[in-house]
Amino acid sequence: MTRLRDRILRLIETTGPLGVDAYMALCLFDPEDGYYTTREPFGAEGDFTTAPEVSQMFGELVAIWLYAAWKAAGAPADALFAEIGPGRGTLMKDMLRTFARLAPSLVEAHRFAMVETSPRLAAVQRKTLEGAEASPDWFLNVEELPDGPLFIVGNELFDAVPIKQYVRVPAGWRERVVGQTKDGALAFRASPGALDSLFLPPDADRAPEGSIFEIAPAREGLMDVISERLARRSGAGLFIDYGYEGPALGETLQAVRRHRYEDVLESPGEADLTAHVDFSALRKVAQGHGLTTRLMHQGDFLLGLGLLERAGRLGAGRSAEEQQRIQMDVERLAGPQEMGTLFKAMAILPAGVEVPPFGTGG
Repeated sequence: MTRLRDRILRLIETTGPLGVDAYMALCLFDPEDGYYTTREPFGAEGDFTTAPEVSQMFGELVAIWLYAAWKAAGAPADALFAEIGPGRGTLMKDMLRTFARLAPSLVEAHRFAMVETSPRLAAVQRKTLEGAEASPDWFLNVEELPDGPLFIVGNELFDAVPIKQYVRVPAGWRERVVGQTKDGALAFRASPGALDSLFLPPDADRAPEGSIFEIAPAREGLMDVISERLARRSGAGLFIDYGYEGPALGETLQAVRRHRYEDVLESPGEADLTAHVDFSALRKVAQGHGLTTRLMHQGDFLLGLGLLERAGRLGAGRSAEEQQRIQMDVERLAGPQEMGTLFKAMAILPAGVEVPPFGTGG
């Protein structure tokens, strides 16, 4: 039994079952025992590996896209470049190095920011960025960012934002909650209150008993804040995550610990909890602010920016073993059986602005 699990059980005894979103928020962000406030989750020694940790090529190509977006927006002199949910700081480190090669004056004259809620992770990021080409400032949320055109990137950001779940029972759809059994174990339950049908997808009335539907108001709220800023002060956003392109029935909530899946109720605070992102919901929010959205597979995005060419240059003159490792990194980042198809890249741009490799449709 983890310490957080014991506290959650006492909370349930006192106030009743918790919504999945409340449970997820406690597991991930509790100030004393939350996953992101107490653990080092990234890399081979942690619980999962993100794209920036796979290869420096990922951060380099993301920087190229942000640079192109900045140029397409008229290269504003007061631009702010920011990363939200920066992990260990690896992506920003690779981006700053690339910016310095693309346009040294950009690094010298512009501001950089990290949006991070975890003091522990912020300390890790500062260590990673020691000696980097620029020194970012740290902020707790988007609202605190300095004024000016914003060019913001988030990698595997929205998958960790808490979700709500609904389950089909004989009486209809009900919110799915976390309660406890008679012997004190955590267990999923269906709340007694009926659900407003407006939340549900069109085929919900034909779903079999036990079907799950997920929504994420907190994700949409975060996207609303970002979109309002981009609509008001211009800029661009790039968000890369795993997920699907439209609302659908099915459970995607998962727990990962030591690079393996486990039951989401097994070890609160000691496993990463995530859920697939409904990109259509996020795009709708951004479009409501008059912004343009574009979506494509991560593999197509990276290949369109020159992943293969960059891999060739990176491997030139290296040993056969190093070249093979680089080829494996390319496959992991862009291969259809790896991250290439499951992960999507979503661009948010002012109306009329287009930045390759995104097309003009969608």
